[in-house]
Amino acid sequence: MEISEDGTGAGSSGGTGAGPSGGAGLARLRAAVRDQWETLSTSERAVAQYLVSAPVEALLFASAQELGSASGTSNATVVRALQRLGYAGLPALKRELTSDFTSAVPPEVRLRQRIAHVGRDLDDIWGEVFDEAQERIEHARRLTPGEALRDAVGFLAQATEIHCYGIAASELAARHLALALGRIGRRARYFGDTGFTLADRLLAVRQGDAVVIFQPGRALTELTVLIERARAVGARVVLVTDELAELYGPRVDAVLTAPHTPTGITTEALTALVVADALLLALATLDEGLAVETSHQLTALREQLLSPKPRKG
Repeated sequence: MEISEDGTGAGSSGGTGAGPSGGAGLARLRAAVRDQWETLSTSERAVAQYLVSAPVEALLFASAQELGSASGTSNATVVRALQRLGYAGLPALKRELTSDFTSAVPPEVRLRQRIAHVGRDLDDIWGEVFDEAQERIEHARRLTPGEALRDAVGFLAQATEIHCYGIAASELAARHLALALGRIGRRARYFGDTGFTLADRLLAVRQGDAVVIFQPGRALTELTVLIERARAVGARVVLVTDELAELYGPRVDAVLTAPHTPTGITTEALTALVVADALLLALATLDEGLAVETSHQLTALREQLLSPKPRKG
């Protein structure tokens, strides 16, 4: 198949939606189609042809089922075609296209496009949200190897105290993990400071502790300082991320993947919360007695707060 540098090919509509050349993500997609064309089946070629000709925004908001219908194939064929092209799945393709699209298109325009895509039908809106949530969660499940999860759980189980760090959209997952760790008897704290105030928090990170960092895609100076502080004092670091594994992987002890949303239809923290819940359940099973006893104490304290007994005298 001949695909020109501007993205047009046999049967192409020529749409890009991400600037004149479509950006690096779309260029990578076109190159993959050119390189793998002879290895694709007839139906997989139909998928590939649609992918390189469709506007980027159409790909970002489409489910595998919608891409299958648009290419005259099926959602299973779409998944197989993407894997042949070197992508772990549809979310992986969307992630590569997102940076080009979001940098070229203002947020308010993307919001209008998102609203236009889902329309006003409540059933369609309900379906879009659940479809993307399921897609992201399945993608997270596939991308994190079992040994990475075992390593992360082992480091947290041995930690004297667990420090959970997250800012902006990642704050929710970090706060959730810190709170829930306390409820199963683990010493934990949340912090989300930036700038100079982070230095005070880093003083509390000690040898034998563990740090869980939630940060999907933006490399921050704070992350580097936090990781280096942990390494310097002998604390373990678990990174929950989408795009930073390659950058920070060699400097942390375990990396767990939590794909972010390319469309904004589902919350940024969705997959990070699921990863946190997996860590929590694993830690609870490692010390069932501690978890049960702490839960019992929590229930007793709540009952006292609901029905406080009057003081005598």
